[in-house]
Amino acid sequence: MSSYGLHRVLHPAGVLPQQAWRLDADDTCGPDEVVLDVERLNLDAASYRQLREQHGVDGVRRAVLDIVAERGKMQNPATGSGGMLLGTVRAVGPDSPLGLRVGDRVATLVSLTLTPLRVIDDLRRWDGASEQVPCTGTAVLFGRSIAAVLPDDLPDELALSVLDVCGAPALTDRVVRRRAAPSVLVLGGGGKSGSLSLAAARRAGAGRLTALVPTDAEADAVRAAGLADTVVVADARDPIAVADAVDRPADVTVVCVDVPGCEHGAILATADGGTIVFFSMATSFPAAALGAEGLAADVEMLIGNGYVPGHAAFALDLLRAEPAVRALFEHRQTQQA
Repeated sequence: MSSYGLHRVLHPAGVLPQQAWRLDADDTCGPDEVVLDVERLNLDAASYRQLREQHGVDGVRRAVLDIVAERGKMQNPATGSGGMLLGTVRAVGPDSPLGLRVGDRVATLVSLTLTPLRVIDDLRRWDGASEQVPCTGTAVLFGRSIAAVLPDDLPDELALSVLDVCGAPALTDRVVRRRAAPSVLVLGGGGKSGSLSLAAARRAGAGRLTALVPTDAEADAVRAAGLADTVVVADARDPIAVADAVDRPADVTVVCVDVPGCEHGAILATADGGTIVFFSMATSFPAAALGAEGLAADVEMLIGNGYVPGHAAFALDLLRAEPAVRALFEHRQTQQA
């Protein structure tokens, strides 16, 4: 039994669960494991977008089912990413260090790409039109997994949406606090991780705050929320358009866009000596590294890994304290519904 879940790896042997092609999703609880009855999956934005574009809304349900059946986990072969889930604790092994109890309703804070998962209801309640997926099945957490007990004061869907991206505002807070009133640019500032990152940057003492969004309608929503000093509209995949829209390079750029091809725009929009934080799972890290080299850009580039100690509580507190952020989240859910 391994706290990293090595005993669940079926192929290829000897790799960590996230690297594995297939996991054992049997719902027998090991000594340091926790077994969950799954209620809802939350596909990460980049994965859901790619599956929807490839298969269409009508075909995305079958695509997810096929991936889970083949791999014993939800890991999009194209993006390499998965998401997270909501469920109720069914069983807790005697050696589990997670502090969970049978009956706890939790959101997993580790990726579906390393979480053994079975789906038993054919996802028949999901129409494919949203990244949140009603689901009946089971999942397994390991000794080194992370999960948060769902708060009583927030609707499940809202809490799940926040916890899905809770690493972004926590790391943004850490990076902004390293500088004295830095200017901050958030690409994708109207989305889930983007709006929380703007709020976190403001709280951490950012100076000028700029949000870049793709449409006028989204710009109007962010302006009404008051989350940024400046809101600009541009295609984040067009480096020159991004640089022109931003006007002045930022000290800190946070990339929260769920489409590929935003690396060079982020580099051009960041001042020499500045920092770029890539939170999107659509990011090509070779493109980022080689692009910075080719543009002779002296920028520090960080991978947002989704985990910062205390990130779940931090994000939920931001949502509670910032009515404008909560309104954006709820508006997004209403649109998807």
